[in-house]
Amino acid sequence: MNEEQEFDLNQEEDAPWLTTFADLSMLLLVFFILLFSMSSLKTKTFQETILSIRNALGKQGKGSLKVPLSEKSSGVAVDAVRRYEQMLEEQQKAFADLQYFYTQKGLEGIVGAYLESGKIILRLPAQVLFKSGDVNLTEQGKKIIRDLKEFFIQHPDQKINIIGYTDNVPPKPGSRFKDNWEISALRAINVLRYLLKLGIEPSRLTATGFADLNPLYPNNTPEHRAKNRRVEFVLEKMIKPE
Repeated sequence: MNEEQEFDLNQEEDAPWLTTFADLSMLLLVFFILLFSMSSLKTKTFQETILSIRNALGKQGKGSLKVPLSEKSSGVAVDAVRRYEQMLEEQQKAFADLQYFYTQKGLEGIVGAYLESGKIILRLPAQVLFKSGDVNLTEQGKKIIRDLKEFFIQHPDQKINIIGYTDNVPPKPGSRFKDNWEISALRAINVLRYLLKLGIEPSRLTATGFADLNPLYPNNTPEHRAKNRRVEFVLEKMIKPE
C-alpha cells in the first residue's frame, strides 16, 4: 500500500461527519417528497385537515395555527356562530318568560328553574308528583303538569326531555319494581303520556330514566335523598335549518 492510499483510508476513518451528512441528505429528500405530495391535495381537504389538527390540539387565539379559509367556508362558520348566539339570546328571553310564568302560577318554591348552556331546566321534587314508591301521577302532580303545559304551548319551539331520578335506596323486597332504573323510567314516561293527553306534540317529547345517577347531593341523609328524587324537564330550542 503506498502512502497516498494510506492517507485516503485514514481520512475516511477520521471523518464521522459523512454519516451525519448522509442522514441529513436523506431527511431532506423525504421532506421534499412530502411537500410534493401535499401540493397535490385539494385545497379544501388540506384546510379541513389543518383545522382538525388545530381543534384537536386546542390551539386558539394568539400563536395558533391559522389557515386562510375560502370565502364560502368562512361564511358558513360565521353563520353558524350567529345562529348559536341568536339561540342563546332567545333562550334567555324564554327563561325570563318562564320565571314570570311560574311566579304568576304560584309555583315558586315548588319548581326550580335554571338556564345552563342554552338549555332551560325545570326541576320538580318527586314527592309533589308521585306518592312514595309509586309511578302514577297524583292529582297534585297532574295539576302542576297542566300549569306547565301552558308554558310549553306558548313556546312550541322547545324540545322537552323528561328525566326521572331516584335516590340510591333500592325498592323493597317484594316490590313490583325490579330496580330504580324501572321506577325513574316509568315516572318519566307517565309524565310524557300525560303531556301527550294534554295536547303536546309527540315530536317534542322524550323520556329518560337515570335512576340514582347524577345526584344533586350525596345520598347520606334522608333530606339529601329526598332532593335527589326528582323529575326534570330539559327544554332545548329546536333550530330549523335555513
